Amino acid sequence: MSEQPIQLVSQGPPRTILPAESATVREAVREVLVAPAVKRPSLAADVVAAHPRSLLAWCTLGDSVTDRVQRYAAYRVGYHRGLDALRANGWRGSGYVRWADETNRALLGCMQGLQSMAAAIGETDEAERLATFLAQLDPGGGG
Repeated sequence: MSEQPIQLVSQGPPRTILPAESATVREAVREVLVAPAVKRPSLAADVVAAHPRSLLAWCTLGDSVTDRVQRYAAYRVGYHRGLDALRANGWRGSGYVRWADETNRALLGCMQGLQSMAAAIGETDEAERLATFLAQLDPGGGG
């Protein structure tokens, strides 16, 4: 009989970590965040216009505008761009996307914002689906 241990537990679902945003985008977002609140929506929109594929830019726009429909729209675009980014980085519809991985925070922020704004405009079923999806991506929730 063999003395080799048998591993009964798998490594679990795969974990996807999105690549870091460019230094240019990160600096532009920093400039938005230090600007007076009244200027942030316009500055954030400029960042989105210059970097429309940036999840960080879309999340910043959603965080900067005050109208809930505009916030919903910005977060929704960021969420869909984020799903594209996940797929481009090996995610196949399941597995973890953790808040602990800093580069995932813009996507997860868009998802949390979209969940909140969906609830605010009465899209209860969408808010519930997003809550479930977020719990599946990051069961411990970090955001």
